[in-house]
Amino acid sequence: MADQLIRATAAHNGIRAVGVITTDVTETARLRHNLSPLATDALGRTMAAGLLLASSMKQPQGRVSLRVRGSGPLRGLMVDAGRDGTVRGYVHNPLAELPLNLAGQQDVGRALGAGYLFVMRDLGYGQPFTSTVELVTGEVGDDVAYFLVSSDQTPSALALGVYADQDGVKGAGGLLIQVLPKAARDEALVALVESRCQHLTGFTPLLRSGQTLPEILDSLLGDLGLHILPEVQDLRFSCRCSFDRVLGALKMLGTAELQDMIETDEGAEAVCDFCGEVYQATVGQLGDLIQELQQNELQQNELQQNELQQNPALTEGV
Repeated sequence: MADQLIRATAAHNGIRAVGVITTDVTETARLRHNLSPLATDALGRTMAAGLLLASSMKQPQGRVSLRVRGSGPLRGLMVDAGRDGTVRGYVHNPLAELPLNLAGQQDVGRALGAGYLFVMRDLGYGQPFTSTVELVTGEVGDDVAYFLVSSDQTPSALALGVYADQDGVKGAGGLLIQVLPKAARDEALVALVESRCQHLTGFTPLLRSGQTLPEILDSLLGDLGLHILPEVQDLRFSCRCSFDRVLGALKMLGTAELQDMIETDEGAEAVCDFCGEVYQATVGQLGDLIQELQQNELQQNELQQNELQQNPALTEGV
């Protein structure tokens, strides 16, 4: 099944549900960053969570960033997901490994350890909103669900999963179910949804059983007036880095630093943290940046001289 996102409602629009399949997205991240199975699982879960959160944003350009800082061997990770279905991310220690937990699964909770989850929502205008919560279990799904309850005051259940073998990622995705404010006063409904979601031992078994997203949603909410919206959104791993951005960052280093790169390294190399893309800047390109900086400095000096000539009072007392 291609990577996709579907949305649904139930209980007369009192329940919102979103499901994602992110198998290709997770495999792309694994290959780009040469991730260990443990790091693949952690990043795959978080990318699915980021896409689920971004799906509720109103503006097409809206984005959600999830950053985890932990005490475990992974040390942390970063994910950036958009309402447009794009996502990217990286792990601080991509080669981290641990023994499997008692359930025979990757021990993501121990790998992230104690720490914090930082969530930034960029609406596409104005200042982004940032929230911070302490990690509950480090298993990602529990921590993001805790964020939604504590920050948005929205009862939420989140199931995430990744499964892979020696040949790569075979399945990845997630499911988010929320009881919206207008229905949250119905204690019986909230209890029913919580009870059903508690029986979700994770998203991985559902993927391995071959169930589709509509089938999974129907098994949970089919008797509550489930309505699956017709739009199916494609998802993809996509990074916004570019060579022009790299040149812009190099230019900010200044003339002296660029000259040192020319003399010492005979060029410059930059690697994007999010996608692993490697960019090479030649001696000639660095020389062009130096020339631009010198021209800008010359223009600034000329502007200042003209301003002083037109306003002699500015030089009084100098």
